[in-house]
Amino acid sequence: MRFKKSGLFGAGMAVIVAATVQVAAQTPTTTVQQDFEAAAALDAKGDKAAALAAWEKLESRTKPGSRSRGVALVRKSAALFKLDRSDDAVIAARGGLALLPAADPTLAEDRWRAYHDLGIIAQNALDYAGAGDAYRSAEAAGDTPSLKAASILALADVSTFTNPAVADAALARIDALAKTVSVDAVLKADIARRHAILLLNRGSYEPARLYAVEAVKQLGGMTSKTDLRDVSARSDAAIASLLAGKSEDARRYMAMTGAGRLTKGEFDPAVQMDVPPCGGEADLRPADMAVVEFTIGDDGIVRNVSPIYAAGGGAVALDFARAVRDWSWTPEQAKALPTFFRYNVRVEMRCSTLFERPSIGKFLDADMAAWLESKGLSLPAEERGADAVAVVSQRAALATAEAKTGPNSIATLPSLYQLINNAVVGREETNALARRALAIAEAQGAPAIARLPLEISVRETASADIWKNGAYARAVTPLLSMPVYANDPKSRATILLLIAESTRSRSRRAVLLQQVVDVTGLAANDPMRVGALIRLASLQQQAGDTAMARTTFDQSGLSASQCAILDAPPRLVSAGGVFPNEAMAWGFEGLTKTQFDVGADGKVINQRAVLSYPPFVFTKAGVQTMAGARYTKTYRPDGGVGCGGLSQNVRFRLPG
Repeated sequence: MRFKKSGLFGAGMAVIVAATVQVAAQTPTTTVQQDFEAAAALDAKGDKAAALAAWEKLESRTKPGSRSRGVALVRKSAALFKLDRSDDAVIAARGGLALLPAADPTLAEDRWRAYHDLGIIAQNALDYAGAGDAYRSAEAAGDTPSLKAASILALADVSTFTNPAVADAALARIDALAKTVSVDAVLKADIARRHAILLLNRGSYEPARLYAVEAVKQLGGMTSKTDLRDVSARSDAAIASLLAGKSEDARRYMAMTGAGRLTKGEFDPAVQMDVPPCGGEADLRPADMAVVEFTIGDDGIVRNVSPIYAAGGGAVALDFARAVRDWSWTPEQAKALPTFFRYNVRVEMRCSTLFERPSIGKFLDADMAAWLESKGLSLPAEERGADAVAVVSQRAALATAEAKTGPNSIATLPSLYQLINNAVVGREETNALARRALAIAEAQGAPAIARLPLEISVRETASADIWKNGAYARAVTPLLSMPVYANDPKSRATILLLIAESTRSRSRRAVLLQQVVDVTGLAANDPMRVGALIRLASLQQQAGDTAMARTTFDQSGLSASQCAILDAPPRLVSAGGVFPNEAMAWGFEGLTKTQFDVGADGKVINQRAVLSYPPFVFTKAGVQTMAGARYTKTYRPDGGVGCGGLSQNVRFRLPG
């Protein structure tokens, strides 16, 4: 900086001294490059908080809109991600990526890291569609075989449950890539595992078994040395072998996972360990089944939840995974389990028929459809499991409507609404579509109940962390204060019911459900009121208050044979069943949760397993155990079912 000379020496010196002091206070003692290197060093050291502070400092020293600002934001995003600040990480990553020149090869790894982290954030939230979008971008950004391989494998993982054709193509690409570069055994195992899991979910059990066995082989085979990667690979091979009819092979692989063979303690049911009710948003059916993998933290909180296999489709797999995410053990229970056995736990699950849960979303769809029909428009009927196919025609229909009547016309709403509810459209795109659709609906004077599903979509897709405890309630509760919804009984009831669905505290959920029942102006047979009564009866029965559960269920106007409509369930007289020979020979212990009805003669009927650990080992034995059980007789004039929907845990312990 230069200063003009003063005519008076003394006065000139005073100006120069003052200016020098000011400049010294403003000029950093380090260069931007030095700040970058310091932040990178803190990252490498693993000092998460200090690294974030360093990247934020660097961000403040860069010019808005510049390449340097983009680099700082992307690195800041990675630091936020490591601190589990997902929403802030997404904002920083998107902002940084917008500033990184796509043609600059020196920034390839930064672009890859940002997209890959966005994929992991979405995957952790079980937003597999959004994760797939991010992993595709990461693959395109990666400039080395290792970066591309990581993203391709991740894409194959999530696409298995959203769009198997995309997973197929991804695995074809990585197979081709593996032929052109040197591939270590771990990567070969990962590739084989992804093939195995895709084939499992397609019902191709023998080809899946061959790939799963190859993965185990690449990791060193069936040695006594076992790490978490071995556990998952061997479990894949065990499941594939069982489904392929090779039970002895399954035994060997399962035995070497450690599942069912704890050195101390036992696999206790969680204090919160509910399987999802049949019905609901994924339209779960009694025949649907999934194997879900998860980790139990030291604090008893479930983490790293992911579906492995599902009979019923990808939406089924993800719905079961969401249910597991709400499970929790006490810290004391977690500490009683050996640390190694709390990682990559797998359970087999089915939905509960005790109180089938009406779908809130389907009733909202009907209200939207009724309003659109009043405007001369319609929502096409959709088939279960066809989202990956339907999305193509839905996007084409939206483009056609936009071309004819403009992007903000009411004619675009049917296609927008379908895309918003399509499982293969990611969270961020869904949010943009929902905001656009809501603006159109408001401009067209849509009634509250037709606007509500769009408003809900905007709020539940605004955050990557909406699945965390209390986040959904915080996002949606403000709607209760908005006059348009607060003054509409059906909308108010729907909002309360949605909040109740997301609430993990059973006592708080019961309060919210009662508020739905008590909404002034709501019809006695309104679907939201009926849905609340069914859910409330279920909670009351779980709490042991069968008389209150009966009264509550009667208010729903539905007829059912659940024990909730009896003052007292029949008493267990004897149990049948034996410890399965295979599990005895394998040295396994385990747990099965069963559901069943009891005839008026006290005999068990309609028995089924809804939860099994380890997967498939004790499922059949648990069902047989209850099939042989006997209960006290119950008088019924028609001689029909005496009690429906009973539930019983069956433990399998080895002698001694």
